[in-house]
Amino acid sequence: MDIKYKITKENINWEEVAGVLKRSHLSDHSAAQQKTVFENSYAVVFVYDGDRIVGVARALSDGLFQAAVYNVALDEEYQGLGIGRELITRLLDQLKGQNVILYTHPHTVEMYEKFGFRRAKTALELFHGGQDELGWMEDVGFFLPEGYRFEDEKDRSDMKGPTWRNPQSRIEV
Repeated sequence: MDIKYKITKENINWEEVAGVLKRSHLSDHSAAQQKTVFENSYAVVFVYDGDRIVGVARALSDGLFQAAVYNVALDEEYQGLGIGRELITRLLDQLKGQNVILYTHPHTVEMYEKFGFRRAKTALELFHGGQDELGWMEDVGFFLPEGYRFEDEKDRSDMKGPTWRNPQSRIEV
C-alpha cells in the first residue's frame, strides 16, 4: 500500500469519489454531483492508495464557529488499518475551534465517540427523501420514531412551547 492524504480539491477523479461513496452505501449521486458537493465544501480529505482514491470525507462550515461532517467513507479493504482514523483526524484538523456535528450510521457511533463526539439529544433533521427512504432510515436506526420523547422529557413544562420567554417555567435537570 502507498497511502497518501490530500486536502485540496484540485485534480480529483470524481468518478472515483462517487465510486467510494457508492461502495460504502452512502450515496448514489453522480460524479458530477459529487464534484459540486465536494467543491462547495469547506474542508475535504481524499485518501489515495497510489493513484486511486480509496477514501473521502468533507465538511461544511461557517469558518469560525459551526461545522458539519458529511460523506466519510473508506473502501472496506482499508478499514481497520488506522487509515480511517487518520482520514477523520485530518478533516477535524481543518475545523479546529469549531463546534462540529455529524450524521453517521448507527454502527459507527462508537468510533466517533473515540474522537470526542457525543450524542446530541436535541438534534433534529428535516428529511426530503421519499417514504421508502425514510422507512429504511427509521428501521436502521438513523431516526427515532416520529413524536418520540425521552423519558425525562415527558410531561415537562419546558418541553411545551417557548420557555425562553418565561424563565420560571424552566426545569433544572
